[in-house]
Amino acid sequence: MKENRVQVLTMMQISLYSAMFVVLDIISNQIPIFKMPNGGTLGLGVIVLLVASYKLGWKGGLVVILITVALQFVTGPLYSVDLLDFVLEYVIAFSVYSTAVLFKNYGNLMTGIIATNMMRLAIHTAAGVWFFKYTWWASLSYNAWYMIPTMLVSLVAVPLLLKRLPK
Repeated sequence: MKENRVQVLTMMQISLYSAMFVVLDIISNQIPIFKMPNGGTLGLGVIVLLVASYKLGWKGGLVVILITVALQFVTGPLYSVDLLDFVLEYVIAFSVYSTAVLFKNYGNLMTGIIATNMMRLAIHTAAGVWFFKYTWWASLSYNAWYMIPTMLVSLVAVPLLLKRLPK
């Protein structure tokens, strides 16, 4: 009986995290300052993905991420040149957030937030070179424009949220 209760609670949490991601992703797509012409914006929804990783573990976080990747079709335009680009820039790039919980924290410095955002930046940079034919420097500059603010917002918001959420 207790195992069923835990499973139901976990499914509810996954649903709530997914719904919160959708809301924050829609809001992100309305902020014009970090919105890039070929995709990419200040990722407020990333906050939810990181919280899910820390609260549900990497497996639960991955489930949330895979659901939210599918939901991104309704939150705004997707930018990819083909299926391989989509898998790289959406499925793999966002899946790295599930691993945030695996990195050791140093006091209030949550290294998982930094590491996963840097991994995502590297993935988008490589994709910009391979699929959009940018130079390495141009792709890094383009993607850093929204990824660095996403990381900074996450470094502030995620620890604050985790302190307020029940254990």
